[in-house]
Amino acid sequence: MSETAAWTLPPPNVSLAADQVHVWRVSLERSAAEMQRAREILSSDETIRADRFYFQRDRDAFIAARGTLRQLLGRYLSRSPAKLAFAVGAYGKPSLRQDSASLPVRFNVSHSQGLALMAFSLGRELGVDVESIRPDVATQEIAERYFAPQEIAELRSLPPALRAEGFFLCWTRKEAYVKALGQGLQIPLKSFHVALTPSAPERLESADSHRWLLRSLRPAIGFVGAIVAEGKHWELRCWDWAPENKA
Repeated sequence: MSETAAWTLPPPNVSLAADQVHVWRVSLERSAAEMQRAREILSSDETIRADRFYFQRDRDAFIAARGTLRQLLGRYLSRSPAKLAFAVGAYGKPSLRQDSASLPVRFNVSHSQGLALMAFSLGRELGVDVESIRPDVATQEIAERYFAPQEIAELRSLPPALRAEGFFLCWTRKEAYVKALGQGLQIPLKSFHVALTPSAPERLESADSHRWLLRSLRPAIGFVGAIVAEGKHWELRCWDWAPENKA
């Protein structure tokens, strides 16, 4: 596995360069006051969507994630977070509406078990995914349903103690690639394959793999993640987001 970037606090005036991809590590655990501030900058549609969640934890996770996304986009664009407007592609991939962006900022978001990753670039399509490593989910049955034959063989070759991690390395890498393409379930998951052995180099094998670069992410103990972005020559920066930074 290639060396992953370290997670650090950003400089006061962080900005995106054309040859960079930024990934922010975001805790979705918030105080009541922080949750209220996040809710206040959501659109009416987002508030309605939040209130449709049956469980409070899911509602709070959505509000915290969407509020933070707005704050980060507002920082990059020097715009009021509450005034940003989003569009959704034909297969569900969100983007900024053209009238909301002075720069061609692309973004993608993933969250799992209270931890979110938010990725940003200038003009590069990208996809990000994060998952907690859950041995009870990492079953052979699920692998056989969604993984390519090469991935199933590699997973079986791992020592039992590494199979759950290998499973989720595979899962996040495949999901990040599919999200980068932005075509949803139109992409058969068995039509491409990734490497999944822990500590081995990342690898994406697809019909268009020349177009993309895959990098692994280690956001926390017990979690794995992946980022896929267009181009082969970009620098990964990994930032920590904190409410007190007024991000």
